[in-house]
Amino acid sequence: MRAPTPQRILFAAAVALLLGIAVITVYQGFSTQYPMRLFQGLAVAAAGVLVLGFVMSLITGRLAGWMNPESDEEFDALVDRSERLAREGSWGEAEDDIDDGYDFDDDDDDLIDPWNEEDFKAIVRSAIDELPLEFHRALEHVAVVVSDGGRRQHAYGLYHGGTVARDGFADRIIIYRDTLLRDFGHDPEMLRAQVTRTVRHELAHHLGWDEDGVRGLGL
Repeated sequence: MRAPTPQRILFAAAVALLLGIAVITVYQGFSTQYPMRLFQGLAVAAAGVLVLGFVMSLITGRLAGWMNPESDEEFDALVDRSERLAREGSWGEAEDDIDDGYDFDDDDDDLIDPWNEEDFKAIVRSAIDELPLEFHRALEHVAVVVSDGGRRQHAYGLYHGGTVARDGFADRIIIYRDTLLRDFGHDPEMLRAQVTRTVRHELAHHLGWDEDGVRGLGL
């Protein structure tokens, strides 16, 4: 385990000081002296931001886990939405349509050909289905697009749009089929694992995490 750096120690001390001042202010009220009153107000505001960030980290931290769906019924809404996006071309390159009758199942591993475009889209759909239930609402207005532009981007996936905190852009998660197949197409299980990780990685960006924060989640 790495020893804490002086910067981390100072940051932790500053956080503890802010939280302490905020707690004292809440219980005893603001000072009557203006400079101290202003400092207390800033401390309370900073403490609120820290608490909000901590709560958000607890929620999005579950992205690092490999959690299975609780039941098929609970995911009906997500599946319906995924099929709607598929019919509108969101799973392909704008004009592509996916077979509405296709249903990916773990028991069909031997029948899945990841190099087949429709089978690859089914793997992406399965990765979305496996997300913890509380993250499905976060994907409510996010289109998932499968693209072959990964070599140009040097990436497995990309997120375009705002975040849940800055919702002013059209949101889109791009899964790059070409680079994923290039690096993991030889092993269907490894490919499925990396697709799931990529979906969660880009969803974490949608939830507000930067690249360092996403790496901190193990994604």
